[in-house]
Amino acid sequence: MFGGAFDPPHRAHRTLAETALSQLDLDVLHIFPTGQAWHKSRSLTSAEHRLAMCELAFGDLPRTRIDRREIQRDGPSYTADTLRELSVEYPGAELFLVLGADQLLAFKRWVRWSEVLELATLAVANRAAEIGADALREHALEADLSSVDLPFRRLEMPLQNISATAVRAHVGQPVDRSNSLSLLVPEAVASYISLHHLYQEPS
Repeated sequence: MFGGAFDPPHRAHRTLAETALSQLDLDVLHIFPTGQAWHKSRSLTSAEHRLAMCELAFGDLPRTRIDRREIQRDGPSYTADTLRELSVEYPGAELFLVLGADQLLAFKRWVRWSEVLELATLAVANRAAEIGADALREHALEADLSSVDLPFRRLEMPLQNISATAVRAHVGQPVDRSNSLSLLVPEAVASYISLHHLYQEPS
């Protein structure tokens, strides 16, 4: 399971999906755009747009399914509920929850986090310690996970300091910078953002 707002899905998301498929030897990776995000203060871009961008970002990856259930679910999206459903659909299967280091550091603030641990193994990719609006700048330092007292499996992938926040901030920049949007998101996603005039207002 790989969930997120995907607002928008960017190149680090794509790399993480590829890494999880390879290193965990997954039979299938369900990608879940979040429905009603209980933990975000800002409003998300419409589910229709985020779903379409996920199809463009991940749709060509083998053994990958873009799963609509969290978008279609009434009320807030909780990972524990989704994992419970997957455990019924795949009886006896080993389930993994794919996430980044920033999410691991905040994991104990998740709703029913202990239930999530009972249902799935956390598969975590580290990321740069600093992730800001200037997402093209490289950072050598990893996020410090030494204080994490939770079991998890580490995914080895190159550090990337791209964030959806940085992408949204980047879109409204002058033309000489906005041309580099395809460095941050897959080219098809960059074209979709441009076509639908997404992220024109700061968020």
